[in-house]
Amino acid sequence: MRVLFVSDVYFPRVNGVSTSIATFRADLSAAGVDTTLVVPQYAAAPALADDQEVIRVPSGGVPRDPEDRRMLWRALQSTLQGLRGRRFDLVHIHTPFLAHYAGVGFARAAGIPAVETYHTFFEEYLHHYVPFLPRALGRRLARAVTRSQCAQVDAIVAPSQPMRDMLGAIGVRQPVQVIPTGLPADRFAPGEGARFRREHGLPEGRPLLLYVGRVAHEKNIGFLIDSFAEIRRARPDALLLIAGEGPARSALAAQVAGLGLAREVVFVGYLDRERALADCYAAASVFVFASRTETQGLVLLEAMAQGCAVVSTAHLGTASILQAGCGARVAPDEPVAFAQAVIDLLNDPERAARCGTQARAYAHGWASSLMAGRMRDFYADQLARAKIHPEPAVPAVPGESHERKACLDSR
Repeated sequence: MRVLFVSDVYFPRVNGVSTSIATFRADLSAAGVDTTLVVPQYAAAPALADDQEVIRVPSGGVPRDPEDRRMLWRALQSTLQGLRGRRFDLVHIHTPFLAHYAGVGFARAAGIPAVETYHTFFEEYLHHYVPFLPRALGRRLARAVTRSQCAQVDAIVAPSQPMRDMLGAIGVRQPVQVIPTGLPADRFAPGEGARFRREHGLPEGRPLLLYVGRVAHEKNIGFLIDSFAEIRRARPDALLLIAGEGPARSALAAQVAGLGLAREVVFVGYLDRERALADCYAAASVFVFASRTETQGLVLLEAMAQGCAVVSTAHLGTASILQAGCGARVAPDEPVAFAQAVIDLLNDPERAARCGTQARAYAHGWASSLMAGRMRDFYADQLARAKIHPEPAVPAVPGESHERKACLDSR
């Protein structure tokens, strides 16, 4: 089986969509599904270790968002035109921008099914990035676009049951299958917390609270900082470490300074996923999270896989992870109550260790190989409905591929 992935975002842009795509591609390959991925060209892309089935499209900047890139429409169309000679059984779209419309067009021209993963709860993001748009109007527009786009594909993948429920509530009528992104086996390899603390000058015995993810307005990191101010009243030795980058960093740094916490809150930027990220999780005393917009919340599972005690609010996709027996503490969305949940664990290290052990065992149930098997079966069901019989996968010929040449020719 061969599937064409199309996305407006991918590494080196670090976020949940990029991680999900990379994780599924690796495990789908092991499950007998070959994928070709069409994504934007980033400035750092030539240095990336892309495989030959990752095709980079020339791109331009995105207003108010320096991290993202916008694929040039004519270059994207030219790149996809260069793929017409190859047989694909299905198109899987991962973002609702140019990738959506180009992917739908390719699938229709080829007479094959198109499916789309609804990775992001866009109506809750819009007011942060288009502040002049009234929130109620933005919500109505986002929902109308979502309904229209979902109607253009054959089926939808939701990363969590709450996301499936939300799509139904706003009027999406296409079939929706819940398939979370799983954790690759290497995420369970224990990190070295002591090494991370040494490299970043963090005292070994000092309690460390950790947030990992985009430093973006919709992630509700300001709430974590307010909660940390409360935690410091009971545990003045505590530190808060924020790992990630994003457009909210300057505003959060100003908030930290205003609370007099500049020496106790550390921003470390993006961390290397091969080693530093696992070390960071292992160094933490408690992982804290409070986003209201997650469609799943992969970082919760990553922290659990490292045996880290977790305190989090439960909204939307994170609620599907934070189930009974997960080892995490679900805290109210209120700074004082959230802070108390963290303080309880900091004051009882044995309890925190038990929570971490339980969380690690729970995370094993989210193995990425299991989720890839579910995705493969989902694809097969779509092909059966369309009465399409996939060809067996054939390994690609080494060397410069035709589609790469088409991409270069489109510059």
